Amino acid sequence: QVQLVESGGGLVQAGGSLRLSCDASGRTFSSIAMGWFRRAPGKEREFVAAISWSGSSTYYADPVKGRFTISRDNAKNTVYLQMNSLKPEDTAVYYCNGGGLYSGTYGYKPSGVYWGQGTQVTVSS
Repeated sequence: QVQLVESGGGLVQAGGSLRLSCDASGRTFSSIAMGWFRRAPGKEREFVAAISWSGSSTYYADPVKGRFTISRDNAKNTVYLQMNSLKPEDTAVYYCNGGGLYSGTYGYKPSGVYWGQGTQVTVSS
């Protein structure tokens, strides 16, 4: 079993940066793929980025390519999302997910079980 806790959200001006963290409990963290998702007000949840269990492969949604970087530290049971050049349209609650199906070609299908509680990111114009 894996429990996930996000942190690092906040209010930032457009063009700024934030780094989100997702701390995981459970001994299986280092063997599972991880993903970040977001939900903006009035919109469906959307995929942001994912990383393989080893960290050797990553996959990004088109709107964040070149601006966001996902990484992980398996020794610390933590996955990160570095967000640069933030835009007002990045405003959303960001969630991490663990144990989904990862493909470096097709992306990431989230597990229905392992979700964090979310962290709010607000980007002002």
